[in-house]
Amino acid sequence: MTFALDPEIAAALEAYGEPPATPPIGDVETRRTELDAMLNQANNVAQPIAAQVEIIDHKVIVEDGTAIRARWYRLPSSESRAAVVYFHGGGMILGSVPIFDGPVSRYVAHTGVPMLSVEYRLAPEHPHPTPVEDAYAGLLWLAGHASELGVDPDRIAVMGDSAGGGIAAAVAILSRDRGGPALTRQILLYAMLDDRTTTPDPYIVPFAGWTYDDNITAWNALLGEHADRSATDPATAPARISDATGLPAAYIEVGQLDIFRDEDIRYALTLSQAGVPVELHVHPGVPHEYDALAFDADVSRRALADRHRVLKSL
Repeated sequence: MTFALDPEIAAALEAYGEPPATPPIGDVETRRTELDAMLNQANNVAQPIAAQVEIIDHKVIVEDGTAIRARWYRLPSSESRAAVVYFHGGGMILGSVPIFDGPVSRYVAHTGVPMLSVEYRLAPEHPHPTPVEDAYAGLLWLAGHASELGVDPDRIAVMGDSAGGGIAAAVAILSRDRGGPALTRQILLYAMLDDRTTTPDPYIVPFAGWTYDDNITAWNALLGEHADRSATDPATAPARISDATGLPAAYIEVGQLDIFRDEDIRYALTLSQAGVPVELHVHPGVPHEYDALAFDADVSRRALADRHRVLKSL
């Protein structure tokens, strides 16, 4: 028996029509054009941005003096003192804070937990360590402004999807290693964690929304095409970590038909073997970003219910 798409996911994907051909390895611009448009449609058009959520932009000055955007989402009626720093997906090479307004605002509307979405700079224009250092600066900004924002500094979590999940995991590692804010949770959604995920799995290839060519392109953009991968920093690729002791408890979910499946499962095991509490979900029959493409599917509703539950527990 081989893998098959969840029937509701298959129907949703069929409604989108034939996907465009995967651009050649190294073609960042075509990926940005096509995938940014697709993500905006799925995140902000197919589902409405939560109108009851207040959205305010702040500026975070990073170490090189650049001002990056940090967008604060809050539900005025909520009394929650927890907060989440959110990092958007896009393979480190595409995506933006506005493209993820929809899902972030909906998390806030459903849970009452405010979120700060950080506009980290993208590769290849800004290779490692710029994206993760921008992200870490966003965490420090929130912790430093916790009092005025009504946030308990002991109840801050990090969260992200895809590349943003990888950045969330990396920020948790940096915060531990640098004596930064003590995070209460890391919430990793089909996270991009390992630069070594380059050899196609023939069982996954027919279903891969984010392909192996996409992944090679993204990691080459972030690290450099000819970089010595034997010395890749865990703050770049968290799956490289050898000592996960002291990292925050994790919620990890991934689809069985996602090229990030194995690295996410291995990361959950790495954390568990270091005594870090982990909740792991592997959803059968679903590819990458399934919940954005088929938000009405039963599996998407179950995943969202789990995320909301975890957010409310912060």
